[in-house]
Amino acid sequence: MTAAPARGRLCPVKKLLVALGIVALAAFAVVGYLHSRYRAFLDAPVTPPGGEAVVKVKPGTGLEALGRQLDRAGVIRDSRIPIGGSVFYLWAQRVRHAGSRLKAGEYLFSGPETPGEVLDKLIKGEVRTYKVTIPEGLRLDEALPLFEKAGLAKASDLLRLAHDPAFVHHLGIHADSLEGFVFPDTYTMAKGLSPKEILTATVHRFRAAWKLAQKVRAPDVTLDRLQAVTLASIIEKETAQPAERPHISCVFHNRLDKHMRLQTDPTVIYALVREGRWDGNLTRADLEMKSPYNTYVIKGLPPGPIASPGEAALEAALHPSKCDDLFFVSRNDGTHVFCPTLACHRRAVQKWQVEYFRHHRHHRRGG
Repeated sequence: MTAAPARGRLCPVKKLLVALGIVALAAFAVVGYLHSRYRAFLDAPVTPPGGEAVVKVKPGTGLEALGRQLDRAGVIRDSRIPIGGSVFYLWAQRVRHAGSRLKAGEYLFSGPETPGEVLDKLIKGEVRTYKVTIPEGLRLDEALPLFEKAGLAKASDLLRLAHDPAFVHHLGIHADSLEGFVFPDTYTMAKGLSPKEILTATVHRFRAAWKLAQKVRAPDVTLDRLQAVTLASIIEKETAQPAERPHISCVFHNRLDKHMRLQTDPTVIYALVREGRWDGNLTRADLEMKSPYNTYVIKGLPPGPIASPGEAALEAALHPSKCDDLFFVSRNDGTHVFCPTLACHRRAVQKWQVEYFRHHRHHRRGG
């Protein structure tokens, strides 16, 4: 006869079922806990301290190191789970498979952003950019330091490269330097670009503007590209009035056709700058200095541009207005008086230069 089991005791099968039930409940609890941590990590937008943070991601940065970097910067709130480690790493590696898709660079995060939005930015390479605006009429030594001011490259490196004939010719510019070919515009660039890449971008922008200017070239204008850019740079420096540019261009074209010297002050100033002698004052002796850029001495155009002309100046150089004028003189307000004869020009000089300055000097003295 078989003995009955003792009361209060469980048989081995029931013990196993109870144990499995406890393990299952524990597992469910752990899974629930991990899921809540996971969802809390993914769903919570984070705003960095101060509203924004800059994170520099170096090439080859791994996901674990990146998670720590983002967490320290306050871009995400990473957490660690037993055995599994970093929630960011597990999610980015196992779910998003982002390890090989990260783009190096400098990133600006301004919250609130979720980890998904942060990772998308890193995968797409939406790096922080800087704007550099080059106004019309600047020389290389004035324009290129603007890139250094934005933290993109050293001006000395850019200037050295811009005066390297081998690099200049590589860009398809048949000149000794990039003077006149660093196109005035607003550039949006990310850190990490080389000086070559920066200068190449400015020359690409020049090519686009030159292509547009070519479309309006007058049939009788036979200047090649270097000559046209040189003339455009002089026009740019002579007037800031858009409506005057074609008329200024007409005067210079007329003088070139008659083999007259251009006699334009900005070329003398450029010659003085090149020699390190420009002090802000142009003297009569300066107009007689020997320089291939001094158009009071040489005939025709100088050997190259004296500044970076904008699109309107390029178009004016290729499409001057029709006129008989050979002279112009400043009214001292940004506009000019144009004259077809020397007698007319002398009267204008007397009125707008001699009498004007005599009158203002008299008033400054209290007369």
